[in-house]
Amino acid sequence: MTFGEKLSKLRKEYNYTQEQLADIFGVSRQTVSKWESDIAYPETDKLIKIGKLFECSMDYLLNEDITEKQGLQRVEKESILDKLKLQIHERKSEKMIFGMPLYHIGRNAHGFFAIGIKARGVFSFGLLSRGVFSFGILSLGVISIGLLSLGLIAAGVFSAGLLAVGSIALGLFAAGAISIGLLSFGALSVGCFSSGALAIGKYIAVGDHAHAMIAIGQTVADGSVYSHIGDLNTADIPKIVQWLDGNVPSWLGLAKEIFKFYIQ
Repeated sequence: MTFGEKLSKLRKEYNYTQEQLADIFGVSRQTVSKWESDIAYPETDKLIKIGKLFECSMDYLLNEDITEKQGLQRVEKESILDKLKLQIHERKSEKMIFGMPLYHIGRNAHGFFAIGIKARGVFSFGLLSRGVFSFGILSLGVISIGLLSLGLIAAGVFSAGLLAVGSIALGLFAAGAISIGLLSFGALSVGCFSSGALAIGKYIAVGDHAHAMIAIGQTVADGSVYSHIGDLNTADIPKIVQWLDGNVPSWLGLAKEIFKFYIQ
């Protein structure tokens, strides 16, 4: 079998089109067609990439007498990322939505549904992910979930957003082991309105150790306006609500109302 025959056979076995193969190697579809017709041959660096993509040796590709595919000889110290790249076979839908393929699976994926090392799409999944709904190690999206997550709604080990949930959460509304936000809930909680084991707030804090203008703590309550140790009784709540209504700025109204509901 010639090189071109082997390339055509491998491409079909891995379910690639000539266009998709051209995208992977940064050439035109006509170039791939010439390779498969034995009119032209790839440069050395592209031959190496072909071997990695199809997991076969250079001997198999170039020696016409070898007809059985041989395993790719890989270096021992191959990174996890390199191994992952080799496992991702390029796939791209011909159907388009909003100018994007319906789905794209690849190292650098861009589609309505995108899956890859780097992924961009309405729904994206990748190590580096950007999308309306984004899932990844590093994730950016309207709704974002990842190890490091940034979005309007973000969840992750480290998260930042309008609504953030995570081990370390930073947001207007934040919940986590360590949380910082206007409205904050966490073991260590810092915000205008905060609740947690150690709660530090500007207006009100509720927790085991509470520090704020209004502090409600089980063990420590340090409040410049009002301090209370233990659970609130029904007589205390109206006074606190009245003070909040009279002193919290209107732009914090939503956070205030949520916290008022929380303490009642």
